[in-house]
Amino acid sequence: MNTSSLGLLVLPLPLFVLIAAAEGWLRQRRGLGHDWRAYWASFGDALGRVLVNGLLKAGITGALLYAVWQWRIATIAMDRWWHCALLFVGQEFCYYWMHRADHRIHWFWLNHSVHHSSNQYTLSSAYRLGWTGKITGATVFFAPLVWVGFPVPVVLAALAVNLLYQFWLHTELIGRLPRPVEFVFNTPSHHRVHHASNPDYIDCNYGGVLIVFDRLFGSFRRERENEPPRYGLVKPIHSHNPVRIAFHAWIQMFRTLKSARNWKERALVLFGPPK
Repeated sequence: MNTSSLGLLVLPLPLFVLIAAAEGWLRQRRGLGHDWRAYWASFGDALGRVLVNGLLKAGITGALLYAVWQWRIATIAMDRWWHCALLFVGQEFCYYWMHRADHRIHWFWLNHSVHHSSNQYTLSSAYRLGWTGKITGATVFFAPLVWVGFPVPVVLAALAVNLLYQFWLHTELIGRLPRPVEFVFNTPSHHRVHHASNPDYIDCNYGGVLIVFDRLFGSFRRERENEPPRYGLVKPIHSHNPVRIAFHAWIQMFRTLKSARNWKERALVLFGPPK
């Protein structure tokens, strides 16, 4: 991300940390319990990400997006209301497919698995996003928006706003919202299902702000009262060390690559579904 779009995520971080602490206190008051070690692990992940992103600057994705900008078919000035509306819908569409790829392609899952590593679903898990996103480069899914003429900083800022919206989704303290809201928008109920490791809940509800693309492409699942979500990875990680959390999937990948017998197996390890 460029400096301005990165700032959209970094500047609210102290406020998010405080709100997440307040949620922890409220969870304890309601007898739900709160894993404060996981809270601090998420904080460590966020600080590490700020440092790593500062060192990597634009990263692989930034270079690719700016390369695509040189081949754009138009230039959208963002001086009409419908430019913003078109960017919002286009960004949601691209985000849906990026997020789906995060779960279905192992290379992208290497970083995204960090976000799903917490075994408790709380607001602090919202900013547990991993350190290697600029290496895995899933943001390349937004290249079509740049190609049609949306400036790279605007596209990345729209993604940052999308992620900011999703902060409030990461809680068990908000139940189902009115049906029209649940039908159109991503809500805490929908996102709880997304974070669940129950077999019936895995790989669904990929939307950012909207849930409509999940309904259109058959990946929507409704939260069921008779099946409470079980959070964390299918193979849980119990460490609270931010470094271990950031690189556990990479370590496992290299071990699997080492035991692969041929290039086809190596390609499947990198680009096949996570196991």
